[in-house]
Amino acid sequence: MANKWILGARPRTLAAAIAPVLVATSFAGSDWKPVPAALALLVSLSLQIGVNYANDYSDGIRGTDDSRIGPIRLTASGLASAKSVKNAAFISFFVAAIAGLVLAIQTSWWLIAVGALAIAAAWGYTGGSSPYGYKGLGDISVFVFFGIVATVGSYYVQTEELNLQIFIVAVPMGSLACAILAINNLRDRAEDELVGKRTMAVRLGDKGARALYISLFVSAHLFALLTFEPFALLTLLALPLSASLTRSVWAGTTGAALIPLLAKTGKLQMLFAALFALGLVL
Repeated sequence: MANKWILGARPRTLAAAIAPVLVATSFAGSDWKPVPAALALLVSLSLQIGVNYANDYSDGIRGTDDSRIGPIRLTASGLASAKSVKNAAFISFFVAAIAGLVLAIQTSWWLIAVGALAIAAAWGYTGGSSPYGYKGLGDISVFVFFGIVATVGSYYVQTEELNLQIFIVAVPMGSLACAILAINNLRDRAEDELVGKRTMAVRLGDKGARALYISLFVSAHLFALLTFEPFALLTLLALPLSASLTRSVWAGTTGAALIPLLAKTGKLQMLFAALFALGLVL
């Protein structure tokens, strides 16, 4: 059933892969190039889908997902064999590697090293003998790879230049990608603590995890304005949704009630990215 593989790819998280490429391409302005932009998007999406399948596989075989609250997982539920989910992750990483290799040939061979690190980070999040996601380091990895690397890399493959401004532009993308992980980990905090998964939410506790989620929104809005691009003010149009999510999370929403907020966080990232991209183009 093809449907289960779409479910396993976790479509609600894919905003984290699309947003940085959209913003970087807009920032490139007249220097944007359709083929490198499309390849960068393919790399980003393939890595996101790959890490979702890898997470499903690794948590499934460890038994971490056996009593989860969130959407169903392929391995833990028995909808797909562990081997097939692992293969789906590897196929996704392979697609990302091929697209990344083409970009490296066109621009810089250093991209091969960056791509290898990204794939290793994607697998090591919950895979291997000592997954760093179980130590509370997942948020940092998401910020770096789905924020800084994805945005800066997408800009570089189109313009073949780097500047301080693109790193500032990248921060809101990293913050909002982290927000998706933060609310996911907040939802699973109690269950993760029971199975020894020491995510940032577990380490910070309930109040701290909620404060982290809200601080990521503040960071996104602040750094968009710190680009000093006049039309970056358009991102303030996303404030009502940011404020609504902030109120719900700070009010103590918990468990399954956080699932709709996870979807809305993904929508916020896409809305913010669209407004930010429009501001950068203008």
